[in-house]
Amino acid sequence: MVSTTRDGDKARPGGRGVQDLTVGPIGKTLLVFAMPVLGSNILQSLNGSANAIWVSHVLGEAALTATVNANNIFFLMLGAVFGISMAANLLISQSVGGRDLAMVKRVVGSASTFFLVLSLSVGVAGYLLTPTILDLMQTPPDARRDAITYLRVIFAAMPFMYFFSFVMMAQRGAGDSKTPFWFSVFAVGLDVILNPLLIMGVGPFPKMGIAGSATSTLVSQTLTLAAMIVYLYRTDSVLILKRGDWRLFRPELAIIRTLVVKGFPMALQMLVISGAAVVMIRFVNAYGSHVAAGYGAAIQLWTYVQMPAMALGAAVSSMAAQNVGAGLMDRVSEVARKGVWLAVLMTGLPVALIYLVEPWVLLLFLPAGSPSAPIAMHINAFALWGFVPFGMAFVLNGVIRATGAVWPPLLGLLISMWFVRIPFAHYLEPTLGQDAVWWSFPLGSLISLVLAAGYYRFGGWRKARLMAGIPRGAAPDTGLSPPAVAEETEAVEVAAKAPAE
Repeated sequence: MVSTTRDGDKARPGGRGVQDLTVGPIGKTLLVFAMPVLGSNILQSLNGSANAIWVSHVLGEAALTATVNANNIFFLMLGAVFGISMAANLLISQSVGGRDLAMVKRVVGSASTFFLVLSLSVGVAGYLLTPTILDLMQTPPDARRDAITYLRVIFAAMPFMYFFSFVMMAQRGAGDSKTPFWFSVFAVGLDVILNPLLIMGVGPFPKMGIAGSATSTLVSQTLTLAAMIVYLYRTDSVLILKRGDWRLFRPELAIIRTLVVKGFPMALQMLVISGAAVVMIRFVNAYGSHVAAGYGAAIQLWTYVQMPAMALGAAVSSMAAQNVGAGLMDRVSEVARKGVWLAVLMTGLPVALIYLVEPWVLLLFLPAGSPSAPIAMHINAFALWGFVPFGMAFVLNGVIRATGAVWPPLLGLLISMWFVRIPFAHYLEPTLGQDAVWWSFPLGSLISLVLAAGYYRFGGWRKARLMAGIPRGAAPDTGLSPPAVAEETEAVEVAAKAPAE
């Protein structure tokens, strides 16, 4: 289903599964798009916490250690595929913005085949190499057997999880963040329900122990993926390839090359962040268990504080990419401006709230009277506010990536974490003590913001291209004009009421 503008340009997409992010009020649209992404992130974190509670209380500390070791590998694998999923998201977004639905289907076809081959390869290799991987991690002997069992089920689930991630990112690229959110609700709800049933063997369910926790993830992801694909077919989504489109499953080299070349730097960002976190934990562990426990409690709060910025980063990437595809670079600049202000608001409010209720919030992670509680509060006094500039930088980098400029955000992250944060903590520790570690966090965030803002203002990202053949739009640069917005919105509404072609 498509609509046609008065100037005779190529049709704008309409109907289910595609939302045009190149028209309408930018701030409201951006916020509405980001909230379901934020909800999905929160649900995933709560799901991980719930699973950890069941494993620790029913199976004991050794089983929990097993899942922690296995999950490190799991998150590393998901981090690697994140970059490729994001590259597919940007390709789809620019094609939707450029009104080239044929290109959307080409991207979906090639990416689907690529993800299928990649996920099966990772699943099989990981299953076979699980004992070796855990030995390299020096998994504690009392947790090794459970870790092998748990991780092998996770690797069996990997093809479904990879494809689930790709389909969710593809829908967001098409402008639809609400549908992935509701399917995330279903997946997480099913996982939470099945987890204790399969661990303990309640009713007709088999008692599977540690394997039950991983199996609940396998079942929930598989059933949700199947339901999502059925939904997309029933709603005639542009992301679905029908019988006449099956030839598009044959991979196009140009698309695969773009997924890898553009996705690789975005995947490396996850490794840069994870590696820096490991180094910082080594600094913290040197000060003893009380400091480590306080730091662990602070990190629990940081996880939720940075979620709004991550959701906004995903939202601005999709929205900016559609406008890049439509050639509306003035709207891209406005997306960046509104996104930065939303990051300040949505990150600053939870930071302020935590400062107000911190002694009580920490009771969720530390026992009453714990000597680690004042240490956690001391850490947050230095570090927590630094997530505001982190959020601003995350949004600007999301806009920069939307054109295909994926290396500058990675280099900025590498500089701020590995050439500023870690050396600052290392070289000033003899003078400032452990406070050098805490000061290094906001310092790294501020440097990230300076680098992102500098490249956004002076860099060549506006001229970057994601892939040859992806449209950059012939529309005039007047996307903020109220009359144009009104006409384009009317065209989309007319298309939604028109019969399918």
